Amino acid sequence: MVDRAHSVLRLIASTPTPEPLKRGVEHLDRLRSHGREALAFARQASLIHRDFGPVLPPRVSRGDHVVVLLHGLFATAGVMRPLRARIERETGAHTASFSYIPGPGVAHVALGLAELVDQLPLGVHLHLVGHSFGGVVVRYFVQELGGAERVQQTISLGSPFGGTEHARLMPTTVGRDIEPGSPVLERLRQRAAQVSVPHLSISAVDDVVVTGPTHLPELGDHVVLPNCGHNGLLFDPRAAELVVQRIQQRRDACA
Repeated sequence: MVDRAHSVLRLIASTPTPEPLKRGVEHLDRLRSHGREALAFARQASLIHRDFGPVLPPRVSRGDHVVVLLHGLFATAGVMRPLRARIERETGAHTASFSYIPGPGVAHVALGLAELVDQLPLGVHLHLVGHSFGGVVVRYFVQELGGAERVQQTISLGSPFGGTEHARLMPTTVGRDIEPGSPVLERLRQRAAQVSVPHLSISAVDDVVVTGPTHLPELGDHVVLPNCGHNGLLFDPRAAELVVQRIQQRRDACA
């Protein structure tokens, strides 16, 4: 009787899913993905009016850990608030951030990041976290502006290291910088292995904003999160957990 039941179960498992049913399941999965991304976008919109100016920790001393978070295009530092709060709560590190307007390219925003870093005491342990375009900027700062001397690690969330076709719709410097094959992205790719600052790329399976790769094989570790979209990376607890773990690991290594 048991053998017969097992045979039936194996038969059911091996039976191909009818094509209409398969298409229906895929369509439902896409709807769920769009719904999650819409909720993430709404949450981002509720935070975007905050933190237009630089956000610096009030008291920082040599040897402290400071995590600088950089938002993506068409946002502000306010959208990084939930991730900042979790980092502070679970790692004890200080956090900092600043906002920039869309339009200027990678180098210009990286100079703004350099100005913020210059306001932090020498001897602090810096961690840089960037969402989307912000992830490209933090890596540019490390590889091209001498940031490697002060930075412990960089982390990117859905960053267009391979470019995105949507950039062609932006007739600005930033659009040219993140087009597939742009000189800036090629420079980052070529020099990735020459700079020893560790990097983690976190990508989303359902990212429809960034059409190219969101990591570089030469650039450290890569984690892909299912059931998550581009804006969802800002609020996904799995992404936050990965960021917190990396920061804590570096803190422990410096202890």
